[in-house]
Amino acid sequence: MLNAILAITGLAIAFGLVLGYSAQRFRVEGDPIADQVDALLPQTQCGQCSYPGCRPYAEAIASGEADINRCPPGGEATVLALADLLGRDPKPLEAETREKAVAVIDEQTCIGCTLCIQACPVDAIVGAAKQMHTIIESECTGCELCIEPCPVDCIFMIPVQQTLYDWRWPQPDPSPIERPTPSRRDSHQENREPA
Repeated sequence: MLNAILAITGLAIAFGLVLGYSAQRFRVEGDPIADQVDALLPQTQCGQCSYPGCRPYAEAIASGEADINRCPPGGEATVLALADLLGRDPKPLEAETREKAVAVIDEQTCIGCTLCIQACPVDAIVGAAKQMHTIIESECTGCELCIEPCPVDCIFMIPVQQTLYDWRWPQPDPSPIERPTPSRRDSHQENREPA
């Protein structure tokens, strides 16, 4: 009995040392800018930015491959926070042309297949197998990822009614004084012809 305990303890210590060494030796350093950008994104993993999730989008922003204005769930506040973090000029949202909407399930048609629950990145759908499902409107980001997997087409989008609580005054265009202008040195270098 004592030999078995000592053998298991010895194996545990040996595996612990090997794992500890491996964790230090093969550690992958992450991009600190990508980590900061990822912390500002809403983590809905909806794919509306054309990336499969918030982390890949954050890495694309940090490497300069993607612009900061492609996250509809984050809205204007996220664009402003990203612009402030990265020292870029804020831009209007790319997907602002689409009206904000939430998903609604026709509960009479729903067959309880749970495919919509599996597709929802923010867990805004409640229900059980072979039971009626419903949407938690306050959690729904309007990503439309639940519509395609539904076999009976009982999910549709309705526009969100704007109230005084969620209405935001649109940001005005910058005044001529606030607009970025090229410095004299930059314009002088652009006018010079290469020798």
